[in-house]
Amino acid sequence: MKVTDVTLTLFAWRGIPSTQYGRHTGRFGGESQLGLLTVKTDAAVEGHAFLGSAMRGAHLDAASLIQYLKPVVLGQDPLERERLYQAMSQRSRATTLRAIGAMDVALWDIAGKIAALPIHRLLGSYRDRVPAYASSAVLGSKEAYAEEAARFKAEGWTAYKIHPPTDPTVDIEVCRAVRKAVGDGFTLMLDSTWAYDYPAALRVGRAIEELGFYWYEDPLADDDIYNYVKLKEQLHIPILATEYAPGGFTAFAPWIVARATDFLRGDVAVKGGITSLVKTAHLAEAFHMNFEVHHGGNSLNNLANLHVIMAIKNCEFFEVLLPAGAQKYGLVHDIEVDGAGFVHAPEGPGLGAAIDFALVERGKLSVLS
Repeated sequence: MKVTDVTLTLFAWRGIPSTQYGRHTGRFGGESQLGLLTVKTDAAVEGHAFLGSAMRGAHLDAASLIQYLKPVVLGQDPLERERLYQAMSQRSRATTLRAIGAMDVALWDIAGKIAALPIHRLLGSYRDRVPAYASSAVLGSKEAYAEEAARFKAEGWTAYKIHPPTDPTVDIEVCRAVRKAVGDGFTLMLDSTWAYDYPAALRVGRAIEELGFYWYEDPLADDDIYNYVKLKEQLHIPILATEYAPGGFTAFAPWIVARATDFLRGDVAVKGGITSLVKTAHLAEAFHMNFEVHHGGNSLNNLANLHVIMAIKNCEFFEVLLPAGAQKYGLVHDIEVDGAGFVHAPEGPGLGAAIDFALVERGKLSVLS
């Protein structure tokens, strides 16, 4: 079997609600672009992936995917995923990890379809469901966070994560209000989106430690290993850093060697696909560390993430980033959380995705090939 063609259809994502997750995103909304990647084979099997998100349009990565990654896979056996992943990684300076990730996801989709199995079965399934947590946007008041967290608890969810305004004093008050609203038995996390210096990170960390938060995510800059080591020595709450450690899978090695974090973090977009994500999960497992999978930025990436979560032991949650209108688009049936707060393993072959091809066609802007 050989890859015969690679195309990327850019289509409009309209009606995105005004949203912010921290200083790193600013406020975004309105319209973005997604890319439907299609990898065709001479066996009449196609693999698909989405490129782009509500925050970062696919057009920003599209040209380099076609120019630098299409030649790597064209004419090759799509089942030789490890060899192709290594070859694509050699092009990382010319393209992006998001582009590499999309191509890798599409190759895994082909493999699952050829085998007539979901991707998590190919990886070796560990479970068939996992708890979800609701992951907030930046909200306007501590009361708004408290109300949202209480609502998700009432709906059966088991955990809630705060993306705070990133003012340390305000953030502590938000965390106190949310804990009061949901009670002591409900799982809470804080993701400070790289916003603090060391003194502020320590102050906030001690506050949420007293409040019984489960983890403390990305309080410091994503290259500040020196101060992460200091912070980790002062706190008992697990530190979770960082999906944006500069580079791909191997960028986590210095964090482990320096003992700068308790958990690792990543997703198929920011770490270069399913192949890289599985490597990272196994690296973390070797050190008895959790690998908490980050939201993927689009609906197909989230399906890819979910397949990996179902195939590893050391991930406790599936992240559902809010609001849904800034995260879900392009599928007929998207991932949903059940009444007990769980998401379930996909059952169809490959990604098991029900892509809304009619929506893609209606919103089509261009086709790159």
